Amino acid sequence: MRVTALNPAFSAEAIAARIREMGEEIDRFYAGKPLILVCVLKGAFMFFADLARRLTVRPELDFVRVSSYGGGDRPGAIRFTKDIDTSVSGRHVLIVEDIVDTGHTVDFLIRQFRARGAESLRVAALVDKRECREVEVTVDFTGFALSCGFIVGYGLDYAEQYRELPGIFEAVLE
Repeated sequence: MRVTALNPAFSAEAIAARIREMGEEIDRFYAGKPLILVCVLKGAFMFFADLARRLTVRPELDFVRVSSYGGGDRPGAIRFTKDIDTSVSGRHVLIVEDIVDTGHTVDFLIRQFRARGAESLRVAALVDKRECREVEVTVDFTGFALSCGFIVGYGLDYAEQYRELPGIFEAVLE
């Protein structure tokens, strides 16, 4: 398959405005609480950087990368390829994802951090594709809701391409 067209979904300006609003929501929610912001690599790196710069709660920043090893289109066992370096025991954790669709990755991370004794766990996602859920997870801070479809740009990729685009685009695949 290859990308044959890119249709605009969310402009760079719309993304920046929504991240500003999300930053204000997160600041209000975590006011006076020590926070660890965990970026899910690679896709969330642009969103994470812009969101972190918007926060006034001065979070500690960390990074995680996970992979799923399954057959075909079915999700397999999820495992860390890069774990966080920070202890989450007794601390507030905000997982920052580019997109939550099936919910498998977020569910895995929540279970891992809960087992490590996180005081609270919340999820911020730039894009929430609720209609695509296979595992019930809650996105506490949502940038945009989108129905199922394939998107690229602003960190999201297709075969490691298109991450650099300043906006988010629906990719037409053939």
